[in-house]
Amino acid sequence: MQHANALNRLDRLPVSRFHKVTLLAVSFAYFFEFADINTFATTAPKLVDLWGISVDQVAYVTSLSFVGMFLGSVVAGTVADRLGRKRTLLLTTLFFGVFSFASAFSWDLVSLTVFRVLTSAGLAAMTVVAVIYVNEMYPSAVRGKYQAYAIVIGICGTPVTNLVASGVVPLADWTWRLVYLWGSLGILLVLFTRHLKESPRWHESRGDHASADAVLRDIEASVAAEHGPLPAPAPPVEEEPVTKAPLRLLLQRKYLLPTLLLTVLWVTQTIGFFGYSSWAPTLLAKEGFSVEKSVFYVALTTVGAPLGSYLAALVTDRFERKWCLAAFGTLIAVCGLLYGLTFNPVLIIVFGFLVNLFERGYTALGYAYSPELFDTRGRSLGTSVSYGLGRLSNAAGPLIVAALYNAHGYRSVFYFIAGTWLVGAIALSVFGPRTRAARTAVAPRREQDPVAG
Repeated sequence: MQHANALNRLDRLPVSRFHKVTLLAVSFAYFFEFADINTFATTAPKLVDLWGISVDQVAYVTSLSFVGMFLGSVVAGTVADRLGRKRTLLLTTLFFGVFSFASAFSWDLVSLTVFRVLTSAGLAAMTVVAVIYVNEMYPSAVRGKYQAYAIVIGICGTPVTNLVASGVVPLADWTWRLVYLWGSLGILLVLFTRHLKESPRWHESRGDHASADAVLRDIEASVAAEHGPLPAPAPPVEEEPVTKAPLRLLLQRKYLLPTLLLTVLWVTQTIGFFGYSSWAPTLLAKEGFSVEKSVFYVALTTVGAPLGSYLAALVTDRFERKWCLAAFGTLIAVCGLLYGLTFNPVLIIVFGFLVNLFERGYTALGYAYSPELFDTRGRSLGTSVSYGLGRLSNAAGPLIVAALYNAHGYRSVFYFIAGTWLVGAIALSVFGPRTRAARTAVAPRREQDPVAG
């Protein structure tokens, strides 16, 4: 076997049951990632009452969680290159599920912090691997749409978790622990193990064309059984096999520039997104709303999240992703600022809904855009490092939010967050590469004469 030709063989496949089952598995992992990422935010107001913790202590726990996310992201890229995309996806999901389960048995703020840092490391690691996995398993022309579809389903974990929290947290002094047990159910991804295939592009990048061909033949057989004979793939493009991508690889110009741009994208997205989602319940409670109302209002606003991901699915493969990201980022800044300038419950819910809608659309677009800026050799490393640096930046984000709130009040927090989103939108508009032409170039391949699958 000279060359498995994984990219072109995958690109000419029609969407089939194989793609849908893969989508379901990735969506399941995303669901509990999005569920678990907000568990501390939804329980923090209760812990302020029970344990007497301060806004500054909430900030420190949140900050340390992002240090965990950075470490998890960077490690995930290396592990995914060494062990494979499928195995690493399963391992990272198991990791965050186990430590979310442990969080339910925390006995003080220190123990909860340790468990949340480890949970966060697993959450970020899983996200990096899932983004890469979808990028490598779906045809180029529709991968953005299916990345967004996975988020549409997965993002439901946010409003569901907030609604679960709003229902169980007020019941008794101990029921906040049930929120963390809920987040641990991501462990059940192991039920999908036999339905997932290893990325043939990962096999191919290691020079193992025989294994890549074996996986591709298995996929092609199932697709051909469903759709009939498959069109011939385009001829392969020879690439040097890669067994390890050292960190210094990112210093090369072809990798450095996209890594820097994506770092800006994920830094501004992380500070902007978690500035809203992690702090809204606590700040509303501090401004006079009851714990029950603050959690409930935030739960209602997160209903917009799945709709935002669906909106991203409609536009992501039709337009340049960089312009979609810039537009969504600007809208988030405007709606988020209006959210922070009102204390009317109806307007809080309306603008919070719009913030969640556009934020989750932005996330889906970012997940599709990021790995497209790298070739197979640099994809895992570049995606993981830029995403990890974005998460690491928010180690400072909560401390800045707490300092602004304590010094200048509630509204100053939202001026800061809106400005952060605008910085990201401007950077993407000016420096973001266009990727649509490369994606649509695969379409003519489907016009070739069909051959037996």
